[in-house]
Amino acid sequence: MTGPVTPRGVNHVVFNVRDIEESHRFWTEIVGFRQVGQLKPTKERPVPPKMRFYSGVREDGTSHHHDVALVENPNLPKPPEEWSMFGMPVAVNHIAITMPSREAWLQHLEYLQKKGVKFDRRVEHGMTHSLYIHDPNGYGVEFVYDLPKEVWKDDIDGALNYVKNLPTEGKEALDDRVEGVPKFSKAAAE
Repeated sequence: MTGPVTPRGVNHVVFNVRDIEESHRFWTEIVGFRQVGQLKPTKERPVPPKMRFYSGVREDGTSHHHDVALVENPNLPKPPEEWSMFGMPVAVNHIAITMPSREAWLQHLEYLQKKGVKFDRRVEHGMTHSLYIHDPNGYGVEFVYDLPKEVWKDDIDGALNYVKNLPTEGKEALDDRVEGVPKFSKAAAE
């Protein structure tokens, strides 16, 4: 073996949160995850931290043991009033949540807009179309649907560097083009 084994991907993310009840509402009512467990006192751990576990649904209809966990830490500093993509004083910039399809993604955007959730950023990337919001602790949450692999597979770097900012308010924030989406290839970049 000459180097590390390439992992399959990220198994789960654990966030420190100031108020577990407030964060629970965000991750269930806004993101749409369901709570699958929480730490309880045991003989080995009589006073566990306040910790809850959440899961989405996989493409095959099954659930993972958990995708996100929350640990309450009331001593965390409050995030700034205004969220921005870069320059925030939080350790995690954002995580991306993959929606099952373009239609599901659009439906979720409409749901969030009706709930009054502020859209921080709406973007077409070269490999996803994305909406960014933030949680009560200042962590960014990106909702994405993946564009077909044929669009970006020949030039991942080019797709990663592509960005088209879109409106974040009103009906225009729910528009999503499927025609005219760029295709990335190294030949086109040279």
